[in-house]
Amino acid sequence: MTNSRMNPKVDGFLRKSKKWKEEFEKLRNIVLDCGLTEDFKWMHPCYTLENKNIVLIHGFKDYCALLFHKGALLQDAHGILIQQTENVQAARQIRFTNVQEIIEMEPILKAYIYEAIEVEKAGLEVDFKAKTELAFPEEFQKKVDENPDLKTAFDALTPGRQRAYILYFSVPKQSKTRESRVEKYMQHILDGKGLND
Repeated sequence: MTNSRMNPKVDGFLRKSKKWKEEFEKLRNIVLDCGLTEDFKWMHPCYTLENKNIVLIHGFKDYCALLFHKGALLQDAHGILIQQTENVQAARQIRFTNVQEIIEMEPILKAYIYEAIEVEKAGLEVDFKAKTELAFPEEFQKKVDENPDLKTAFDALTPGRQRAYILYFSVPKQSKTRESRVEKYMQHILDGKGLND
């Protein structure tokens, strides 16, 4: 089946896929049936509407999944959407362990994809948790208090970048380690960069 919306990079991805090949192909057909444009982002098949990401197909060791970029806004009538980790705010997955599950769920999957398309068309946005909910580790708070420029630079970062820093700074149990992480990334923050930029 050739479809003008198919992306050759996804063909290449499918050729290389060993573990979930059949599942990926079935998911691809279902998503393309819903009229989305096939793209290849973050090393995975990604489906867009007017260049906005709607759904992504990806595989892990124990399951493959459809990832809805704004899954948190879907009704989830069947209670099948999964939040990957507690830090993921917007995206939600539907997971599969075999192609049979995908075949049986096809009508439900299409309903979810169509709903995700409607969410995008309506311009709905996920309301990211307010920054105030992020507790600054005291080592970072101290630096911010001492350096107004650092506070300004941090406040100018996107919520996702802020969150990544706070989580990264908060992880170590020892204050000394937290402090060295803060020291190491202060210039990064002042330069307006995210943790991984």
